Amino acid sequence: MEYTALRKTDLKISKVGIGTNKVGGAIYYDHTDPSQGKNFIKEAIRFGINFIDTADMYTDGRSEKLIGEVLREIDTKREDIVLATKGAIEKLPDGTTRKNNKPSYLRSALETSLKRLNQDYIDLYYLHFPDDETPISESVGELSRMKDEGKIKAIGVSNLSLDQLKEANEVAEISAFQFGYNMLDRTAEQELLPYCIENNISFIPYFPLASGILSGKYSINSAFDDGDPRQKRFKGEDARKKFEIAARLNDLADSKDITMPHLALAWLLAQKGVDAVIPGGRRPEQARSNAETVDIKLSFKDLQTIESILDN
Repeated sequence: MEYTALRKTDLKISKVGIGTNKVGGAIYYDHTDPSQGKNFIKEAIRFGINFIDTADMYTDGRSEKLIGEVLREIDTKREDIVLATKGAIEKLPDGTTRKNNKPSYLRSALETSLKRLNQDYIDLYYLHFPDDETPISESVGELSRMKDEGKIKAIGVSNLSLDQLKEANEVAEISAFQFGYNMLDRTAEQELLPYCIENNISFIPYFPLASGILSGKYSINSAFDDGDPRQKRFKGEDARKKFEIAARLNDLADSKDITMPHLALAWLLAQKGVDAVIPGGRRPEQARSNAETVDIKLSFKDLQTIESILDN
């Protein structure tokens, strides 16, 4: 595994981390055996991955709970793990949710996450979503106070506009910014990624496989059950164009004797400002495959070929 420093910290993170939004089940995977998700995490750690990304809303808190169990069961020292979680989605008594950036709620959300994870501190704590009501300066200001108290080691923000990111960075030391970014969605390159590069903020992309289009498992003709969000996401003219591009990228991956996910992740790691990727999964073999990404080095010619495919 290869490692780098989380910006503005002394935390060493693996360039390939793991996203755990499916650990503990998901909308269409509630039958997932909890031990499967735990073994996914353990296998990732065994292969040198130390950067674990979760959120309090993932599988209604089950993801955090299972990660906490794993950290108690393994021999790896806690200080050798970089644990990231997020808060800002409040679950209401009727079961619905709302975005909440109020300082008092963020503090209670962090305390709840600490209990589920069975930890005294979080390495990297993100403001997950803006609520577009609470000033970002107030929300991030509270995270800064919690950092001063030792409850978190570094502050991250996610899903902010450029102006909101600037506001956050004016009132606190922002170490990481998380936003959707992949071969098929390069919106972040316009303003957000350059700002992170200029201001020494680690850019951590989510949806690295374009919600499955770059996984190599699906096509425009794939069928899904009623209610499955992929049923709509993988249909229509926009999806057809993306699958056409993915098919050409898959041909390139085949020519290099690598998988399509490996190509997509290696491309992200080759982009300036991207310090780590956090692909998800549920099975141990996925963790092993993710870890292998660091062994794939794309040449300048490879990157030019990919650029040509994407431009066309």
